[in-house]
Amino acid sequence: MPIHFGTDGWRAVISDSFTFSNLRMVSQAIADAVASDHWDKSESVDAKKIVIGYDTRFLSDRFAGEVARVLAANGFTTLLAQSDSPTPAISYAVKHHNAIAGVMITASHNAPRYNGVKLKGGFGGSALPEQCRRVEVYINDNEEQARGPNLMDFKKAREAGLIQRFNPLPVYFEHLRTLINTDIIADNPQRFVADAMYGSGRGVIKSFLQGTGCEIHEIRGEMNPGFGGVHPEPIAKYLGALSSAVSSGFGSFGVVTDGDADRIGAMDERGNFVDPHKIMALSLKYLVEKRGMTGAVVRTVSTTRMLDRLANRYGVKIYETPVGFNHIADIMMNEDVLIGGEESGGISFKGHIPEGDGPIMGLLLVEMLAASGKSLGEMVDELLADVGPAFYERVDLRLSRPVAKAEMTEFLTKKAPAEIGGAKVSEISQRDGVKYIMSDDSWLLVRPSGTEPVLRVYAEGRSQEMVKALLGYGRTVAE
Repeated sequence: MPIHFGTDGWRAVISDSFTFSNLRMVSQAIADAVASDHWDKSESVDAKKIVIGYDTRFLSDRFAGEVARVLAANGFTTLLAQSDSPTPAISYAVKHHNAIAGVMITASHNAPRYNGVKLKGGFGGSALPEQCRRVEVYINDNEEQARGPNLMDFKKAREAGLIQRFNPLPVYFEHLRTLINTDIIADNPQRFVADAMYGSGRGVIKSFLQGTGCEIHEIRGEMNPGFGGVHPEPIAKYLGALSSAVSSGFGSFGVVTDGDADRIGAMDERGNFVDPHKIMALSLKYLVEKRGMTGAVVRTVSTTRMLDRLANRYGVKIYETPVGFNHIADIMMNEDVLIGGEESGGISFKGHIPEGDGPIMGLLLVEMLAASGKSLGEMVDELLADVGPAFYERVDLRLSRPVAKAEMTEFLTKKAPAEIGGAKVSEISQRDGVKYIMSDDSWLLVRPSGTEPVLRVYAEGRSQEMVKALLGYGRTVAE
């Protein structure tokens, strides 16, 4: 089975195609790509240094060690994390240590049977699409030429200083202290539940807030490569454990990070899921109104238009990108951006790396609550009264056959309805799939998946009825 190295790297089922043998081939291709003239080699980076991290999945630590052996055999000095670490901490380490690249062994929020490889650029974010394409070229090239991977004995590589163990958290925490106001938190310590979903964000928020007086009850923080049988994705249906902990009185709200801690979710005191749309809108309000910060707002095509309404109020520019944090990162690196994020929970803000970061957004939420003196539920109610109402839902519809994105886009644009749910279709966007924007600012987005015969349908309405009408229309498209 061919290895496809996409913009988010490579993911596959452990012991099916995610094997040590295939991983060595991918690692060799990464070594070749990074050593090539196609890789960005600015003067400030050490062209021979690569950072390697891993999450809590089955064999992740062993897989990371294997990547280090291949890279060492290719003459790279590798900084290998000494224990499982959040993806954003590894990305920050790449930038801090002036490494040319980073490799993270993780399948993020995917089911427990998967593992994967995420590739990072020297700037501290996901490698550029062109860099990922280059890796795929070398995978195919090496296979055609029957070139096997170089491999060095782990112990010998350690003795030669080519594999060095390190802890990414101290410098990451030092950086976070410049972005999170712990004095505000210490003035009004919060009592909350931190849910790590058995992922590599475990212990991170709790450790960072030591000494602030916060009472943090961590759940799902022990090592469990099977993730308790649920996907480590911070969406409502996988948060029964967090809901139980909050309703049992272990905290007055909850924050949750995904399998590799680059995504955030939250739960209010009533056990209601607070989705990334609301977290991002609350964060934008806080950064502008309380911290007096400025800059553009970047969101993906599937993220709330509450952000547009706030951006218009503050007189700041709003950018819409296709789905995927790499598109947000592009703008964050080239423009003055205050906050950027997507509906799946990857969010970052000014001063930080262009990478979704669960812990920093969880900590910013704690700071906001400490500063406001209100409950999370009250803050969300106020937000919705101010720039809402906004109800959101997403469904994935199975198709009988895979459909070409271009064909579906053309069909949906040509057959656009005049109105849905009593509101006129006032605008049609083709940025990623087809998005109908209604006269009342509700919207429906239909996107074919690039990897499976699935149609992703997203809707945000100004009422539950409107969401129902939008999704109802979206379902007819799949029939």
